[in-house]
Amino acid sequence: MSTPSFEPTPDHLELRSWLHTFAADVIRPAASEWDEREEFPWPVVEAAAQAGIYSLDFFATQGFDPTGLGIPISMEELFWGDAGIGLAIAGTALAAAGVSSNGTPEQVGEWVPQMFGTPGDLKLGAFCSSEPDAGSDVGAMRTRARHDEATGEWVLNGTKTWATNGGLADVHVVTAVVDPDLRTRGQASFVVPPGTKGLSQGQKFRKHGIRASHTAEVVLEDVRVPGRCLLGGKDKLDARLARAREGGGAARGNASMATFERTRPAVGAQAIGIARAAYEVALDYARTREQFGRAIIENQAIAFALADMKTSIDASRLLVWRAAWMASQGRSFDSAEGSMSKLFAGETAVRVTEKAMQILGGNGFTREYPVERWARDAKIYTIFEGTSEIQRLVIARTISGAPIR
Repeated sequence: MSTPSFEPTPDHLELRSWLHTFAADVIRPAASEWDEREEFPWPVVEAAAQAGIYSLDFFATQGFDPTGLGIPISMEELFWGDAGIGLAIAGTALAAAGVSSNGTPEQVGEWVPQMFGTPGDLKLGAFCSSEPDAGSDVGAMRTRARHDEATGEWVLNGTKTWATNGGLADVHVVTAVVDPDLRTRGQASFVVPPGTKGLSQGQKFRKHGIRASHTAEVVLEDVRVPGRCLLGGKDKLDARLARAREGGGAARGNASMATFERTRPAVGAQAIGIARAAYEVALDYARTREQFGRAIIENQAIAFALADMKTSIDASRLLVWRAAWMASQGRSFDSAEGSMSKLFAGETAVRVTEKAMQILGGNGFTREYPVERWARDAKIYTIFEGTSEIQRLVIARTISGAPIR
């Protein structure tokens, strides 16, 4: 049995340096503009593609890192640059994870490359799971997929919401109910290819934070997709549904949860990047800002606040790296370690950015300093990809074995 080692390799150090330079030189100078514009930052993503960051090869290479640390290190540095632009660069990876989690090797090979495109001809992917009246209750999903026996096609109807790249993407991955009687175990994932009739963008959301990331509703009206667009294939689906009807089958058969389980440590790493950025600015400010004839870091209240910020960031990183390592080793999250990492890191980002604003005082409340934007960005990490309350519920159910409600 392998033993975890969280000592970054030379390759990890090179990766971190490369991405940190890109984040400092390309992302940060553009961050305020695209936050104000609330538009998808195509020029920055194109620069990332030219650099080799926005590409299937980049995400696949980090995803197959045997230590599991490639993706967390990458996410932390990109989101240290800016969360909205970072999500514009990384958002397609969630859709790719949706295909990888539920699809066959042939489906992964066919659809994932179409989500990224090439420099000069960028493509996007969108993972569509949440719904207006369901939120965290995936069992209340109303989007339906009906199999047309005559044509072999699947017909999708419903509305998805909070979809990153939704409507803007070339390839959409959509979760839908195929057997309402089975609730979450009666769901499946489908690829909606580029240009498919019946798929349209609904409302585009104007958000509190991560404004450079495109978030919108996706409306599906009699969307017909070929049978090969059912991820995993019909034989596998029929077998899983049969087991569920007989009383077997585990919750991990849920299409949305399979994707979220793979991505929670990466989302936690994004939150760490935001928190670290705010901590660094607050630390520098406290060292140079003088009040009553001395630097404010010499005040115990400020020094202790910075100590707590640094401790929480490092603890968050250890939880994220542990979960990422466990996933890379094929170990199950017997204590909901993935949820633990996302929960702690997300709440750390909120606390640290808020404390950074406090240390900067009035300056922290203005847009002249980036901590105001980072505080707005951080809040989403207690909400999306499973709220903090849902993470606690997952952890509690896992450690207790009880049907906690």
